[in-house]
Amino acid sequence: MDELEVKARVVDPDAVRAALARAGATLEFRGDMIDRRFDQGRSLVERDEVLRLREFVPGDGTPPYGVLGWKGPPSQRGVYRHRAEAEARVAAPAAVVTILERLGFTVALRIDRRVEVYRLGLAVLRLEWYPAMDVLLEVEGEPADIERAIAATGLERDQFLPESLPYFVAQYEARTGRAALLTR
Repeated sequence: MDELEVKARVVDPDAVRAALARAGATLEFRGDMIDRRFDQGRSLVERDEVLRLREFVPGDGTPPYGVLGWKGPPSQRGVYRHRAEAEARVAAPAAVVTILERLGFTVALRIDRRVEVYRLGLAVLRLEWYPAMDVLLEVEGEPADIERAIAATGLERDQFLPESLPYFVAQYEARTGRAALLTR
């Protein structure tokens, strides 16, 4: 499966929420999203691949669940960031951590954020709040679905970039003079 996405910095998340509601987007998840990227030494980083366990902790107190994923090296397809991707939902994320650690993987990077995940047509939009950084909006889907979703946000198209999180971290730090904090 291929993943196409863009990200944008969001100054007014409430305005984006309101625009998505007017467009008929449905809220699919609200809560914490904990990403753990695993590696053995630096073998995956050296191949520009990612092995990630993403744990979703719903804000309503329902049980958490996880998504185990592999991502291939990134590229750009037109105005979109592209990666090959395979994911599987898991009911017991803590058990997956144990399995990966027993296989010799260690957590190479952890990212904590509060998120709201919306669906608009076939596009998925995710508002992301980090411990200390800008709010971001990621939009995933096929090109036509991404463009319809972007138009529905009320944000200008040129705000959406085919960049990864480190780009936005660097932009935040350059603009504010403060270090971004991605982990609680």
